[in-house]
Amino acid sequence: MEITEVRVHLRNEDRLKAFATVTFDGCFVVRNMKVIDSGEGLILCMPSRKMPDGTFKDVAHPISAQFRAVLEKTVFACYHKEAAKSAAGKPDAPPA
Repeated sequence: MEITEVRVHLRNEDRLKAFATVTFDGCFVVRNMKVIDSGEGLILCMPSRKMPDGTFKDVAHPISAQFRAVLEKTVFACYHKEAAKSAAGKPDAPPA
């Protein structure tokens, strides 16, 4: 399975840094992945829904740790690229 497109939508919140939309093989899309700052680094949260007991359950997720690593690496690279572009567009931002 190939990741053919990643779109990152930056957020200006404490922990939530971005939403990501990922297209696979040019024919299947997963929306609402979240890039979260855990305090120890970034984590990628899969789209989920709230269950009646108040817990959350992923509605889509990687099956293997190997593919999760590829997905995280790709989404985080796109996140860093978008964050750098956003910072460069601000007049008081330090150079990248």
